[in-house]
Parts: sequence; C-alpha cells; structure tokens
Amino acid sequence: MRLVTLSLLLLTATSSFPLCADGKPATPPAVDQRQGVFAKIQANKANGSVSLDIASFDKPFLLIATLENALGSNDIGLDRAQNNEPMLVEFRRIGKRALLVQLNTRFVANSTDADEAKAATDAFAESVVWAADITSDAATPAAALVNINSLLLTDFVGVADRLRLTQQGNYSLDASRSAVLAGEARSFSDNAEFISLLTFAGAGEGKFVQQIAADPKSLTVKQRLSFVRLPGPGFAPRAYHPASGAYSIGHYDFAQAIVNNIDQRVQPRFRLEKIDPTAARSKVVKPIVFYLDRGTPEPIRSALLEGVNWWKEAFDAAGFIDAFRAELAPPGMDMSDTRYNTITWTHRATRGWSYGGGLIDPRTGEIIKGYVNLGSQRVRQDLLIAEGLLAPYRKGADPALLKEAEAMALQRLRQLGAHEVGHALGFAHNFAASRTGDSSVLDYPHPVVELGPDGRPRLRQPYGNGIGEWDKFLVAHAYGVFAKSEEAAELAKLRAGIAAAGYAYVSEGDARAPGDAHQAGVLWDIPGDAIDGLQKLLRVRQVALEGFAEGALPPDRQLGDAERRLVPIYLLHRYQADAVIRLIGGSTYQYGLVGDTASDTIAVDGERQRKALAATRQMLALETLSIPDSVLRVMTAPSNEYSRGPEYFGTRMSPVFDPLQASASASALVAQLAFNPLRLNRLAWQSERNADIPSTTQVFDSLITQPWQEDGRNKQQTLILATRNWVLLDAALLTLDGGQLHPAVAAQWTTSLRSLAKQLEASKNESHREASRYILRYLADPASIKLRTLPTVPPGAPI
Repeated sequence: MRLVTLSLLLLTATSSFPLCADGKPATPPAVDQRQGVFAKIQANKANGSVSLDIASFDKPFLLIATLENALGSNDIGLDRAQNNEPMLVEFRRIGKRALLVQLNTRFVANSTDADEAKAATDAFAESVVWAADITSDAATPAAALVNINSLLLTDFVGVADRLRLTQQGNYSLDASRSAVLAGEARSFSDNAEFISLLTFAGAGEGKFVQQIAADPKSLTVKQRLSFVRLPGPGFAPRAYHPASGAYSIGHYDFAQAIVNNIDQRVQPRFRLEKIDPTAARSKVVKPIVFYLDRGTPEPIRSALLEGVNWWKEAFDAAGFIDAFRAELAPPGMDMSDTRYNTITWTHRATRGWSYGGGLIDPRTGEIIKGYVNLGSQRVRQDLLIAEGLLAPYRKGADPALLKEAEAMALQRLRQLGAHEVGHALGFAHNFAASRTGDSSVLDYPHPVVELGPDGRPRLRQPYGNGIGEWDKFLVAHAYGVFAKSEEAAELAKLRAGIAAAGYAYVSEGDARAPGDAHQAGVLWDIPGDAIDGLQKLLRVRQVALEGFAEGALPPDRQLGDAERRLVPIYLLHRYQADAVIRLIGGSTYQYGLVGDTASDTIAVDGERQRKALAATRQMLALETLSIPDSVLRVMTAPSNEYSRGPEYFGTRMSPVFDPLQASASASALVAQLAFNPLRLNRLAWQSERNADIPSTTQVFDSLITQPWQEDGRNKQQTLILATRNWVLLDAALLTLDGGQLHPAVAAQWTTSLRSLAKQLEASKNESHREASRYILRYLADPASIKLRTLPTVPPGAPI
C-alpha cells in the first residue's frame, strides 16, 4: 500500500475550520498548529495566486471536488456540498513540467511481482488532468514550486457537462470572471483545501437556469478542491456479498488465479475498531459522528437528529458501545470539509430528492467521509398530503388535526434522516422491507392512513419509529468483528438468520422500472399485503376526496392552489397501483452466490395474479376515476400572478381545471404499468407453463375490451369512460408499436386488437366505430397513423 508522504508546512493560510479533537470539532483557531500538515502552500492574497511546494513526486493522494455554492435546481442536479467521486492522483515531474495524473483504479494486478503489476498498469490508459511549468525548485532537491491557479480554475465538478446533459445549453468556463480565492487556501494534517470562484457563460435559454439564476447567461459557483492523504494501514476490506444489503466498490484484478473471478468487489464501510477486539461488547477507538447543518431550522433540526440517532441502537446491538452519534455542527464548520461526516440542509427552487453516500478510498472501500444532502422542500409535500387527507381547515375542525398533519411531516423527516445516513454508512435500498412491516429505514415508506371512529382519515402513526431488524442485520454484517478464519462463516450465519426470519431483500436495479419483475420490490407501498393495502387506500382516498373541498386548502393560499393539492389525493393510490400490478407477471427471486442461496425464480401464484388483475380493474372503474361535485366546485383557475406548474394536472380546457385530463392521467398511470412489454412477455411465458396464470389475452380483455363495453348513466359519466377507454387503447397500440414484445406475444396482442376492432365495429356508438377504424388502419399500415402519446402523470415522488 503506497501512502502520500508530501511533507508539508502551512505558510500563510488561515483557517475557519473547526479542528478535530477525539473525533469532535472544537472552536476553530486562527491557524492549524499541528505538525506534519499535508500541503506546503504559498498564497498571495494581493494577486490571487496560490503555489504548491511539491515535496516529492509519484506519491498518490485523493483529489475531491465539491460545490461550495451551487445552482439550487433539482432538475439540473448541482447542489451545495455536492462532490464528485474521489480521484486517485499523483504529481509527476517531466523536465520542467509538473503533471497531475489520475491513476486508473478500475484495472489492476495486485501482485508482489512488479512486472505483473506493471503489465496491468500499462494496459489501460491513465489521465493527465492538469499540467503546468515548474516555477522554481524548492528547498529540497526533490521538491518543486508550482503555481496551481490553472488547476484550481478547472471544472472538476463537471458543471458545464451537467448543464449540457440537462439541456440547459452549452456553457463554458469564463476565466476572466473566475478567480482563485487565495485567502481561503489552507492545510491540515491529512488534507489541503482550495476554493475558487467559477463563472460559466452561456446563452441562458434553458428553462431551469432561467428559473434559478440571477442572470442565466452567467452562472457563478464556488468549487472546493481537496487534496486528501490516503488512509493509513490497518483497515480490513470486507468482501462484498450480493445478499449483504450493501452496495459495492471494486476493480478488475488480473493477478487473480485463473480459477477466480477478476471482478473483485468490497463493501464500503467506515474504519470502526473496538478498543478490545476480543470482547463481544466494547467501546470504539473513534466513533462515527455525523454533523447536522446549522442552517437546518427547528423543529426540523430536532426531528432529523432524533431520526439519525436511531442508528445508535443498531451499532449497540452489533456490540459497539457509543460507536455512533449525530449532533449539530459547531459554529464555523464547513459542510464540504472532508474531515467530517455531514448532513446538509439543501435548498432548491422546487422539491426534489435527498441522497446520501460516501467518499470512498477506491483501493480498499474505506469510507473517508459520509455525506447526506436533504432537499428542504420535500417536507412541504408531506404536509400538503397530510392536509389533503385530514382537511384540518374545515369549519369547526379539531385544532389537533393540524398538529397531526405537522407530526406526520416531522416523522417522515426522522425516517428520511435515518434512511440517507444509512446510505452514507454503506447500505443500499431494500424495497422489499415493507412486506414485513417497518423492518428497515432503507425502504421508501408510504404514510399509513386509517379511518377514525368518525369515518374520516387519521394519521395516528403514519410512519415507523426507530430502526428495524433489517437495519440491525446491515450493521452486524458490515461492521461486525470476527477472526479472519471465521469471518466468512459468521457472515453466512447472519445472512441465513435474517432470511430465515422472513426478511426479503430487493434493491435498486429490480424496483424502479415500470416493468420490473420482483413482486416485493416496490417503492412507497403500504406495509403488508399489496392487494389488501390497495383496498384500504382506495377507501381512504374516497373519503378524503369527499371531504377535500371543506378544508384541505389553508386560508392564506391563492384559490388555484386547490388543484395542486388535489393531485396527490386523487392519485393517492399511485404507488400501491405499482405494488398490485407488479403481481401480474411477477416473480420472486433472491440475491446470492452459487451454493449459498436458493436460485429459483418463482412466478407469483395464479390465483393471486387473478386477484391483482381484478384489483387493477377497480382502479379503472368509474367510481375511482370520478371526482366528487363538491371538489369540482372549488377547482378554480390560478389567481392573478399565479400559474400552473408541473405539479398540476394538464388541461385542455385552459385556464380552468380539466376533469377529463385528471381521469386520463389516472388511467394512463395504470395502463403504463399493466401493459409494459416486459410484463406481458413474462406473463405469456408464465401462462403457457401454468394455466392458472392469466394470459395476455385475458389481461387485454379485462383491462381494455370490457371497459369499452361499459356505459355511463349520464353524459358526463359517458365522457369520463370514453376518455379512459381511448387512453387504454392508445396505451395498447403504443405497447405494440414499441417493438419490445416478443414476436409471438406481439401476435397475441395483435389478435386481441383485431377482436376488439370487430366488436366495436358492430356497435351503434359512433365513437366505438371510429375506434375500430383507428385500430384497423394502424394494423394495416402502422406508418400511416401517428399514435398519441399518453397523458402526463404529474410527479409524485419524492415524498
């Protein structure tokens, strides 16, 4: 293991950072007085120049780029305290030039044979990320003084690339309006920090930059570059296991024996050492401490600290005493400081995702810094949903209802804080945890809503409270201390034990796409049985809609905001729809290695699939799609100076609310899930093997043919049903047109479309006959028909 030995002395930099004392920040002094600081810096505030005295070359260290000041746009995705992946770099000297080279850590040969190691190094390209002339030789013969201003003015975060990828236009770094903040350069025992002001020039025509920038043609951010010493010896990498609940980091190791896999992966984790490694329970050498942004307001601050500190229980259960804590950051602490694990309260123009992760040593998987970014606006969406359910502003409403709504939002924050710190500790999502109640904070939870004694929705305990059994397993498996000879067997016992206790694991790659197969891998679903959960939720939804007009809108809001608040209540079942439809063509399977995990992929039971199909029909029923007259009466166009945004339903009746577009969106939500080609391909295969499982033809008949045969009791109902039917037909044609169905399955789908066309042709309803002609024209010549896209479904996540 090669370590950085840049022997460096702080010259002119002062510090606003708190110093580390036993892992805990103290009052920040003016200058770091410790010996052996990381970088010898010469900073000239007068001319904005920073030079680095490179004490020795060819010694690797980590280069980390972080945004100090950012853009504030969830859609662009450049947040305050957001960093790139650590780069393993080293300075090299060629004549009078100094080069900063990024080493290729993806392809290695970890061998004691120097020639074998060199063969792998030479086979894959490195990257020279910066170069400059050496200004002068330094005090020692091997050292060199280099002006690094051009390095500090390099866009390492990738701001310009991100703006281009999010279709905000082509921006370039304008050096004339950028500057190195020489007075901010500083050095500590294991890291050196440099901050620059970067200005990007562009046309400013993108809608997101226009939304957030003072001048969208000129975007100015602060970038921090951190030079970080590689961790010292003593960290023991833990081999990654796919059933561990962790994510992985790794490389291809060409020095592995030919019978071994060259894809070598480890589980990221902190260095957590017991003072007494032989004891079942022991205090630790250095606890894991997370610091919450002082910019977080109350009562959010207290809720987050409480939730994050739930992890104490998991570490204690694994035998680590006082090994974890979260506390408020001390005054003067920078959230981008690589020495501290941080939870940043992130403001954006719109609500958006939160995230957590770690700065990881790419060689070993050791987490150097854990970081969390929490979007500040998403809590307002939880409160909005709670108010829509409880209608606390209705005349004569119990004042406790508003407190209940606020309590729900704060409880969600507790869970969110624990969730994102879980990622920072090295853990992946487990979207199957909801099947066993509140077994993990690493799932995405849906609020549990019940009907109270008065028949109205209540939020007595909307979210879980505390760490789950799966979370305790995660900590034990990642951080448990075992004798080297016993580690593999002990970890296998942990995995077998959690599986035997009934806890399933489904993570990222098997849960987010609408056509995913695993029946349990669902985001935001209600704990327990999926179909039962849908039935309960639809009852709650109906009651909430009936009471919505009475008091879901606070008295100080513009009238048009009622429509925005209607969206999450009308689509309250949107996530449970995924949970139910996932059963159709669904399967169960496990993650693992050969020999230690059951390898069967088991289709969902046929009877259960048929019940799921019936429940799906219910989501397309007239009573589900209809909006109560009391709600329609309060749906008002946005007031003067306000306008619709993406959180509203679309409208073809502008500027007023379009109830047909709302029902079309709800229909499209179901159709996109049920008619996903991956689902239909699986279903065709499953039904051929088991006659109890519904076929693609039966799905078509249940969700398309039968709805087209329904009539409304009045013209308004008939129009709602017709709107639904055309959405379903459009979705069916788009599924065929997409080209993802197996030819044999496409033939089945085509046969069903022809059969529907024949039935509609015989109808006395002119709309039905037009649908028949539309289908037949498409089947005869697909290129002659421009298929309609499905209605946009307003965003739901994140909640």
